Amino acid sequence: MLFADAVLSDFSRDIAVLMTAAGLMAALFSRLGWPKVIGYILAGIVMSEHTWGGSFLADAESVSTAGQLGVVFLMFSLGLSFSAKEMGKIRDVALPAAILDTVVMIWIGYTVGTRLFGWSPAASFFLGVAICDSATTLLAKVLDEKGWSKRPFARFVMGTSVCEDIVCVGAIAVATGFAGGGAVSAKALFSSLGGLAVFFLSVLVLGFVLVPRFLESVGKRHDDEALVLTLLGCCFLVSHLANAFGFSLALGAFLVGILGSSSDVSDRLGRLVDPLKFMYSAVFFVSIGLLVDPAAQLRLLPQVLAVSALVVVGKFVNITVASLLVGLDVKTAVQNGLGLAQIGEFAFMVAILASSFVKESECPMFQIAVGASLLTTLLNPLLLRVSERAGEAVERRVPQRMAELLESYRAWVEKIRASRGNPMFEKLKGTVLRLGVLAVLLLAAYVVFAMLPSFDYSPFSSFINRYSKPICFLLANLFAVSLLPMIVVFGRQTGDELASLLVGDGDASWQTSTRQLIRFVAEVVVVALFFAEWAMLNVAITPTEAYATWITLGIIIGAGVFGWRFFVKMGRQATQRLHASLSAEERRESLRRTMTIVVPEGTIHRLTLGASSPAVGGTVVTLNIRAKTGASVVSVVRDGHLYRNIGPEWEFRIGDTLGVLGDGAQIAALKDLLGVVD
Repeated sequence: MLFADAVLSDFSRDIAVLMTAAGLMAALFSRLGWPKVIGYILAGIVMSEHTWGGSFLADAESVSTAGQLGVVFLMFSLGLSFSAKEMGKIRDVALPAAILDTVVMIWIGYTVGTRLFGWSPAASFFLGVAICDSATTLLAKVLDEKGWSKRPFARFVMGTSVCEDIVCVGAIAVATGFAGGGAVSAKALFSSLGGLAVFFLSVLVLGFVLVPRFLESVGKRHDDEALVLTLLGCCFLVSHLANAFGFSLALGAFLVGILGSSSDVSDRLGRLVDPLKFMYSAVFFVSIGLLVDPAAQLRLLPQVLAVSALVVVGKFVNITVASLLVGLDVKTAVQNGLGLAQIGEFAFMVAILASSFVKESECPMFQIAVGASLLTTLLNPLLLRVSERAGEAVERRVPQRMAELLESYRAWVEKIRASRGNPMFEKLKGTVLRLGVLAVLLLAAYVVFAMLPSFDYSPFSSFINRYSKPICFLLANLFAVSLLPMIVVFGRQTGDELASLLVGDGDASWQTSTRQLIRFVAEVVVVALFFAEWAMLNVAITPTEAYATWITLGIIIGAGVFGWRFFVKMGRQATQRLHASLSAEERRESLRRTMTIVVPEGTIHRLTLGASSPAVGGTVVTLNIRAKTGASVVSVVRDGHLYRNIGPEWEFRIGDTLGVLGDGAQIAALKDLLGVVD
């Protein structure tokens, strides 16, 4: 008991010291206008045993463990802020540039590590992953401070950086998947990529069907504690599963963040999780600083400078060339290259992760990666400030002939993009995508049911423990039967849309007969592919007992015959939930537009919420103000600050003074709803 009290006392003291140092650094660097992450790392360096020979902390290992929560919250917040709509607008530019830059930088890091530094393949691969991603948070901060957030190049820079974050999450997962063996092989690489794809798609597809709907039902109760704990429970569960499958915690947290962003309560979730993110990310970056050895940084200064130069030059060239290839002008391409010529928080996470697989005595990958990240982070604001002038200077110096060729190329790229707007083609693509989602859903279900028999169920039920394989085989096939109605419907739609796209909608006899043939062939192919996947998956989990197989098949046939309507209904509901999750962002944006009302100040009525108001803790969406009363809330005064055009997830508090628009009857109805008494 005394030992436990001592450990708790040491941890309490360490957290107090750490948070005090982080708070002082945050205040100082905020005043100086510098990235606070540098301050947190410096705080860790100052408290490190490497600096003074003895640590300010009683147990640095426990602080480092707590700092891993910072990785979870950082990646979760990144996923929660993910905007599929915004990414869709610039995907033709951001995604190719991100993929090209990531692949080239991983290759550069791997080559430098193996050829120049003489490191092992695993350590060199981690170095490549560490230098492949740009710091999104740093970019956002600098662009906001400069007032450049609305400039054309800023959208492409941020989009490319977010795409690199996503690609880097996959690269981290791949690295952890095969680095344990200490060698890089094609077999291990493809095995890790395949496992990553299955896990990634399975979590997203199943999550889109289940999680957003669940979060919205919890959110309707106006209980912030229940809402945030529900989502964090999902976050840590999926993070644990990712870790159990050999991937990183970051992957699971990022995926759950995307699921949260697909719900109607995403704005509210972001506000609730931010304080946790700020605290634990500060702990994480301080724990990074605790591992930095200033003496080693000086000793490794040539390597740190070399890697930093490779990052700046390599990413500048990659992004600039990629931007030109996707049809951007020279000035914007140069600005993109300079803006992304840095590495940030991902490098720290990869460096920490690599230390679990690579001994520091064998190669100082951690010290070099952190040093290069610090240097490029400090340099990036300067590069962004000169990016506009540099872009204009390069554009003026481009030879006339090359400028004409680039302009012709840009026009050709735009023409190709415009030609893809065929409505029938887009409709067919959407149907094929739905079929792909169902295929992934079936694969994910069979993976889960194949794993379940490995658990010991004897403490709960000896029957289940004995017959777990037949039970899971039955459940997996019942799930497959439930998908069959949707497969048939989407197969028929695929045939109709493909026939219309290839033959047209004419009434000629040859067109009619050809359309019928295409429809029939397409439907047969789709259903046949589904049964082929079903059969191959069953081979992997079929019980060895023959009687169990035949009994299971009999139950499946009976369920398919007598429960067809039930399965059709269940499949339709799952499809609707998936569509609702994917369209949540458009729905929120539409609601915000309808609430953006500009009216003369004199026509607004003022209503103040008291402690007994039932609206306290509710939001514009959950209270359904417009539908129930006809009145519109156009502003809120809180703590002396005026907030105009509040969003649908605005949460009302005691003392809020609402500016509302409506006639006498509507205002009276709103007073009743809000519990406001004159």
